[in-house]
Amino acid sequence: MPASIIGEVDHLSDAAAIRNRAALRTLLDCPSCGSSHVAQVLGDNGGVSYVCTACGHSWS
Repeated sequence: MPASIIGEVDHLSDAAAIRNRAALRTLLDCPSCGSSHVAQVLGDNGGVSYVCTACGHSWS
């Protein structure tokens, strides 16, 4: 157990960073081929879309 609140906060932020990386990895896998080689592009109406650079599949 950490001796100070700073040690505890560091521990919590490390766990959050790991969860965020896992969530990002899942979001940016191509739903068609499963590749993680995905580019973020500007969509038709200014929104965000994604394109798989491995198979060419696009989604938003």
